[in-house]
Amino acid sequence: MNRIKLYWILQLLGWTGFALINLFFVSLGRGISSVQVGAYFSLALYYFISTHTLRYVIKKYHWFNRSFNQLLWNTFVALLVLGLSNTIAQILINLAYDILILDEDLSPLVLAANVFVSFLFYALWTMLYFIFHFLDNYNQSLKYEAKINEIQLNHLKSQLNPHFIFNALNSVRALIDEDPNKAKSAITQLSNILRFSLMMDKKRVIDFEKEINTVKDYLNLEMIRFEERLKVQYDIEPEAYSYRIPPMMLQTIVENAIKHGISNRVKGGLIIVKCYEGLTDDLYIQVKNSGQLKSQSYTKKRNGEGNGISNTIQRLKLIYGSRSSFKIFNSGDDFVITEIKIPKQSLTLG
Repeated sequence: MNRIKLYWILQLLGWTGFALINLFFVSLGRGISSVQVGAYFSLALYYFISTHTLRYVIKKYHWFNRSFNQLLWNTFVALLVLGLSNTIAQILINLAYDILILDEDLSPLVLAANVFVSFLFYALWTMLYFIFHFLDNYNQSLKYEAKINEIQLNHLKSQLNPHFIFNALNSVRALIDEDPNKAKSAITQLSNILRFSLMMDKKRVIDFEKEINTVKDYLNLEMIRFEERLKVQYDIEPEAYSYRIPPMMLQTIVENAIKHGISNRVKGGLIIVKCYEGLTDDLYIQVKNSGQLKSQSYTKKRNGEGNGISNTIQRLKLIYGSRSSFKIFNSGDDFVITEIKIPKQSLTLG
């Protein structure tokens, strides 16, 4: 059962139970009437709507990304406002069902008691929601840790396989006599890639600059191997460097472009790496490469291949939930575009 469905079930059962329990205690004293049933279920409906509104505000304004003191203050103010609004709602409900007793229901003591009791009910709901959120985030972290281990193994298997190292070393060997300085530079780039891959820890995100530097080293080595068959362009906005992204994610997309796009073309082709900030504080990463997407060969496993894209999609979902996106599509007759959207805030909301 997904989280959204579970939330609505608990909301419905919880506040229905609230109305039924109140009606049960009322029935012990003097019995219940249809008017009282309507009044208590109307109050339960208000609790249902108002708590859902609170959840909407928490998610929309990213309360869980704020400091603990700010979260505490926001919560207290929200509970106080809800307590006051609930007291007003009770008066209006009693008035609508013609059971309002002016001298009693509008007395300062009764009003204060209603605000306090409403505050407690909202505080209990908020505490349960916060506990659910943090437990769910902890569970997501455990899933991420398990998945990252699998991703690391799959990536090391594809990135550091003997075929890649063999090609890179052959390219360097060919340069030693032709251009010793370029050969030294290529060895440094290969060393950087190996070091970065082997030292990739279990952090969810790293600085964008570290990732793009590894990608540039990788593409520089591939340009030596493919020679005139591979051309590379970069279009990276300065704002992109303020973001943090999952390690080896852009690298995986670029490798995919080489493997399924450039290497399959006799004339080779072009790879364009474009990174820019959207209008809503999201980072858009696009890798455009020569080739055509056929039968979803980029995304589906084929004879054990395709782990990179599959893992990329799963990592995005685990880290960012629905706030990220992954697309791969043909652009005209000559290019394929892979696009990833990454939010600036790296926490997943409940």
